Amino acid sequence: MCIGYGSDTSSLGSPVSEDCLTINIVRPAGTKPGDDLPVGLWIHGGSYVNGGSRDPRYNLSYIVDQSVKKDKPIIAASINYRLSYWGFLFSRELQDNKAGNIGFKDQRLALRWIQENIAALGGSAEKVTVWGESAGARSIGMQLIAYDGKHDNLFRGAVLQSGSPVARFVNADAWQPYFEALLRKTGCAKGDSAARISCLQALPWQTLNGIFNGSNPLGVTAPGISAVVDGDFITAQASTLLRQGKFAPVPLLLGNNFDEGTGYAQQGINTTEEFKAWLASSLQVNTTQIAAISELYLDDPNVGIPSSYPGRPSGDLARFGSQWKRVAAVAGDYQQHSGRRLLARSYAGIGLPVYSYMWDVYVNGIAPIYGATHFQEVAFAFNNVQGLGYAINPFEGKPQSYVELAGLMSSMWVAFIHGNDPNGCDAQKMSGASWPRYTPGQPHNLVFNANYTTLSYFAQDNYREAQISYMQESVF
Repeated sequence: MCIGYGSDTSSLGSPVSEDCLTINIVRPAGTKPGDDLPVGLWIHGGSYVNGGSRDPRYNLSYIVDQSVKKDKPIIAASINYRLSYWGFLFSRELQDNKAGNIGFKDQRLALRWIQENIAALGGSAEKVTVWGESAGARSIGMQLIAYDGKHDNLFRGAVLQSGSPVARFVNADAWQPYFEALLRKTGCAKGDSAARISCLQALPWQTLNGIFNGSNPLGVTAPGISAVVDGDFITAQASTLLRQGKFAPVPLLLGNNFDEGTGYAQQGINTTEEFKAWLASSLQVNTTQIAAISELYLDDPNVGIPSSYPGRPSGDLARFGSQWKRVAAVAGDYQQHSGRRLLARSYAGIGLPVYSYMWDVYVNGIAPIYGATHFQEVAFAFNNVQGLGYAINPFEGKPQSYVELAGLMSSMWVAFIHGNDPNGCDAQKMSGASWPRYTPGQPHNLVFNANYTTLSYFAQDNYREAQISYMQESVF
């Protein structure tokens, strides 16, 4: 695994190394050169700081097996990419040497490896779909807007689960104080840009890791780990590039979970003053934006999320704060829903095939106060009904409809990877209806819900329209 930190990395035993840029390939039994099978390339999430393709929750065997059962065989691959400061450190020196957004460039290199080698493994270089969740989906979003949309036919479709390229990117100037403090700490402050970078590269990785993962040993706070505007890989804010049509013209399957925001919301906010302070510190918005957001997102638990949790947190859950549902709604729209909707509308607006979903399922092991929160759809898309890799099996104690929903979702994902359309693999028969394309005139989401006999239904993509529109137009 690539060097990083966090719960995903530590739970996997932290077998980290600088030599980590590996690719896993899972093929149907008997696959041989010339079979020309479609390929799904999975990119893991983990906030760009942890995780790896060896995570058993990302075992690709289940979805490959599902593809064979549905007579639409695919090859599935997964990759690692450099994490944390190893993949996302930036500065003017690094910009001069075209060394920004390195983690994303690792992913790009893996796509080129697929192009050059997958035919020998029975796959088709012309039928590659990139697929990811959370930071993995954000990564795919970056690949869509990279080099102003020039994708060199490295992929023909994209699946984005809970992630988009839309964020607030910084530039080299924002990183410079941290980078210069790092140079001083390591004795690498001498010479020109190339010499400084070479000095850092020559250090033992453990030395740098101690600094990166220490408790602010440099006395300077780094920007958040994310994409940067480097004038090369990323030339402008994602929202700008999407509005300018500078994105890879490929079909999309994308979606969000209803209650994404509970995975990002800060607990313990009880007053509007605390709410506004959180907006300033976490979203880093100005006073005008704070006033507008406070007006748009009312302190009314009836309109916050999760809608499945009634009223305000109380009793043992009072620690979440009386404005928990308000904070969660803002956090989810900022982190997830605004970007998904802008991406879907940008692609649909020029006639590209878009299939958008919302996921509204409450899995085992997740408290009701979190609702249908971030990450919980992953086991369903992978058809991992055994709960491999999960501390608590998300399917345990749930009705058969949960297993059926996993079969439906994984079949739809297979169909999209196989032919850029999720309406294959008996999906219509399983769900009772076909998945319509998302269009400007009919921007529908397919809502996955295991409590419905058909496992899904359709809904107009207009929830929190005014709030999300403000985020898109005035924050991003």
